[in-house]
Amino acid sequence: MTSSQLAQAVGRFDGDTPAMVTAAIQTAGRAFSELDACDNVIDDASEAGRAIADRLSALLAAETPEGVERELDALDAVSARVRGTDQTRQLLNRVLGREAPAKRLLPTVRHLAGADLPGLPSSYTDEEGFTDFLTMAARENELEPRLREAHAERLGEVAAHLVRVVEQAAAMGFADEAFAQESVREARHGYELWVRCLTERRRDLG
Repeated sequence: MTSSQLAQAVGRFDGDTPAMVTAAIQTAGRAFSELDACDNVIDDASEAGRAIADRLSALLAAETPEGVERELDALDAVSARVRGTDQTRQLLNRVLGREAPAKRLLPTVRHLAGADLPGLPSSYTDEEGFTDFLTMAARENELEPRLREAHAERLGEVAAHLVRVVEQAAAMGFADEAFAQESVREARHGYELWVRCLTERRRDLG
């Protein structure tokens, strides 16, 4: 509902107080109905976000990058639908004389960087040093189980982070614009980091 629509709804009454009161009641009822519709968008977004988080968890475990990217596109769309109600909610609350809802305490959106992940063992970092390729190759074979485990830990940590970011945004219903946008950005960043970890594992382990 826009400001002009509200003005049209009330109209001019030239001193007809009962008609003006009736129109005001009808306008307030319409405003509350539209606020309910906005709240329904937020509730639906929260449910959709939780479903996306569940699907992401399965897709990350199955290592399906294309599917993960599609779910992140869906996450963008969910966040945008809620963002589209922001101005309407603000206008209707002003028309109804309601104070802005108190800000909910929002969780921190943690930024995960590659440097935060477990390191990868390598013969190149051994303090002993090696003077020939045969000795180095033997050391690489010895390190392979640890390297495989480290790659699994890195992928698991990034996947868990990505899902947690989406779950947090869903729990808030994407209703806080800054928090929702930061969450979506971090989910995208987490995906990029996860793809990089997949590439590194393929490079090291084939």
